[in-house]
Amino acid sequence: MSNNRSWRKSYQVGAIFLCTLIITLITSNYHPSSAETDQVHWEYSGESNAYVWGLLSPEFQTCTLGDKQSPINITNIDIDDEQPGELAEIKFDYQSSAAEVVNNGHTIQVNYKPGNSVSINNQKYKLLQFHFHTPSEHKIDDKSSAMEAHFVHQNDAGELAVVGVMMNSGAENPQIAQIWQAIPEGNKANKAQSITLNAAKLLPSDKTYVSYEGSLTTPPCSEGVSWNLLLEPIEVSSQQIATFTNLYQNNARPIQALNDRSVELHQDSVPQE
Repeated sequence: MSNNRSWRKSYQVGAIFLCTLIITLITSNYHPSSAETDQVHWEYSGESNAYVWGLLSPEFQTCTLGDKQSPINITNIDIDDEQPGELAEIKFDYQSSAAEVVNNGHTIQVNYKPGNSVSINNQKYKLLQFHFHTPSEHKIDDKSSAMEAHFVHQNDAGELAVVGVMMNSGAENPQIAQIWQAIPEGNKANKAQSITLNAAKLLPSDKTYVSYEGSLTTPPCSEGVSWNLLLEPIEVSSQQIATFTNLYQNNARPIQALNDRSVELHQDSVPQE
């Protein structure tokens, strides 16, 4: 009899401890460490697709709960009828620089060391990297381009500004050819090929653009990103598009709701020939 009582007492103590532990974990607003977050797997299709990013980790909740998300559909813009207001062109300070081409498992990315920058509204942002999406993440009047390049910049306060460039099928692009030739095999970020490239040669001649407040288009979908989308596309060949789609058939986040945000048009102040 005494053995049965001891067993029941031990069982009760163990059960109480287990219930207390479960309640503590539920009510402690547990968040994984940054190391754990880095290991969260996300993708554009499958079980971890873009529609469930916000459910994969507490660190990704903004992907679902944010109200200033990117990309968006740019509509109702008629450049010819638009009266130019205060000029707010982007001033690009890009030059031929050493860079590294990386296949990071989500896209092809070109990383830069300090030395290239843009000035937007008299605010200087340093170019960190640019990368590619197919099809384009942003749409213009409900239409996608074949690809889109994102030039990611950061100022001294840590704020991000992204310049987007649409890419349509056409003539072969020498700069894209150089990048594609340097794509390392495999999808590990520690595999990189060095090149020398002037990012300015990947920009269209007309710098007319639209701007809005948005977010990163990949987890954790952080908001407060200054988006600046150039409206004139550049050309890449169908073969160059195929080279990328052979690696990433679709790495574009779906269009997000505009909500109450405004989209501003900025005319290029430099006359085009």
